[in-house]
Amino acid sequence: MAIRTFQHHTPALGERAFVDHSAVVIGDVEIGADSSVWPLTVIRGDMHRIRIGARTSVQDGSVLHITHAGPFNPDGFPLLIGDEVTIGHKVMLHGCTVGNRILIGMGTTIMDGAVVEDEVIIGAGSLVPPGKRLESGFLYVGRPVKQVRPLTEKEIAFFPYSATNYVKLKDQHLAEGFDRPC
Repeated sequence: MAIRTFQHHTPALGERAFVDHSAVVIGDVEIGADSSVWPLTVIRGDMHRIRIGARTSVQDGSVLHITHAGPFNPDGFPLLIGDEVTIGHKVMLHGCTVGNRILIGMGTTIMDGAVVEDEVIIGAGSLVPPGKRLESGFLYVGRPVKQVRPLTEKEIAFFPYSATNYVKLKDQHLAEGFDRPC
């Protein structure tokens, strides 16, 4: 794995966190306990901070970045991700806030300043525009996303199931040494 210090900020990994050896994690990044970062993912906290909670899974080929501070956005936007979040393959998260117990479908993009409240499912291929807020307890789909319907009890029960499933899988990958270079 490529864990890189940038501007005196070294990424911090929580207890039992897994970062695949092909992933790159740079700068002011904290990854919570039992979280997992899968192959070919880039997490770049070079101009603002990135915080990823516990039992969160960042799937293959995802790109996580921030919005830097500048004349058009004086404070910038960090990237903040809660606990028990499943981030699908090839997701782009950019300077947004993602709550707890979220499923982000494959190929989704969430833009600067967007806020996803707790217990939300975002369908594959969706686009969450800058500054949009997704209300807790709903399914959202589309480009741009639209609220479709309330989540079912079964869908809400899926959040901790998915988190537990990826904790078990990352433990197997840690045991096989896939966090170390080949």
